[in-house]
Amino acid sequence: MDPVTGSLLLGWTTLLDYLTQHVVTCLIPAFFIAGAIAAFIKKDAILKYFSPETKKTTSYGIASVSGAVLAVCSCTILPMFAGILKKGSGLGPAITFLYAGPAINILAIVYTAKVLGFDLGIARAVAAVLLSIVIGLLMMKMFPQHDEETKKTFGAARKAAMAEEDTRPAWVIPAFFVFLIAILLVGTSALDVFYRLFMVYFLSMAVAFLLIYYFTRDEVTGWGYEIWDLTKKIFPILVIGTFALGVLAYFLPPETFKPFFGDNSLPATFLAAVVGAILYMPTLLEVPIIGTTLGYLSGSMAKGPALALLLTGPSVSLPSLLVIYRIVGAKKTLAYAVLVIVFSTIAGFLFGNLLPG
Repeated sequence: MDPVTGSLLLGWTTLLDYLTQHVVTCLIPAFFIAGAIAAFIKKDAILKYFSPETKKTTSYGIASVSGAVLAVCSCTILPMFAGILKKGSGLGPAITFLYAGPAINILAIVYTAKVLGFDLGIARAVAAVLLSIVIGLLMMKMFPQHDEETKKTFGAARKAAMAEEDTRPAWVIPAFFVFLIAILLVGTSALDVFYRLFMVYFLSMAVAFLLIYYFTRDEVTGWGYEIWDLTKKIFPILVIGTFALGVLAYFLPPETFKPFFGDNSLPATFLAAVVGAILYMPTLLEVPIIGTTLGYLSGSMAKGPALALLLTGPSVSLPSLLVIYRIVGAKKTLAYAVLVIVFSTIAGFLFGNLLPG
């Protein structure tokens, strides 16, 4: 078989494998959840808590998890970062949001856990939240003049930011998300197909009941629009990227990278963090890159480097650093990049050595 035919065949095989194993049970429910988050969670209710005057436990806590709430991806985090700074956010909460946002995207966490393993998915989510807070606090301490200027400029405006009251009963939105998440968990479980279909059917009826009686037609339409918007932005890139990675794997098999990422040593983890900080990886594409191209699923890449790359890849890249430089300047950008690489390396090293196997 000639190289061109062989590479195309491997690319097609890789794509089919990902589509058949992960799209119906994993990605489709995750897109529905992400669309609901974007449609039904008020962004202003989150952004108003990022001020330097807000209690730190509140501002940093919300900033560290709002990536999941806002369903941001690597392509939208930068303009949102610039926007919240212009609206009067403190530097620390904004940096926390910038780092954690793409890493804890609900789609990314679900896909990571489904494809690369539950342990790596949970480690990614927990480490992204904790490290984002630490990095944000350090940036605030390193550049205190930013918050002082922000307090003078936006102090009065913050007090006027009030979220609109929701007329629905308080339990409706939480129940809606519980049902959607339950559909995802049941669909990806190891239960018998008959029981899975039976449970998904009744959970879907519960979702439909809430939509009919507690949501307006415009809200349901908005949810559909958000699902479609996320799908058309992310799914084509995932399909094309997964196929391209399969083609690349023909010429660079996973064994090629084993000498660099094959153990949980500090140099291997640091190299993975640096590679993640340079490469641009669209949302979700980091999963097949680590799983197939770099060989995590075949044992050519160890846990430590895999986590380090998951923590740096979605949050920083050479193109994103150039944009951040235009927003906050050279000193803050350099400090942010160094902190991300250092702490991602530490997290990956600890994860790989404390939880081997």
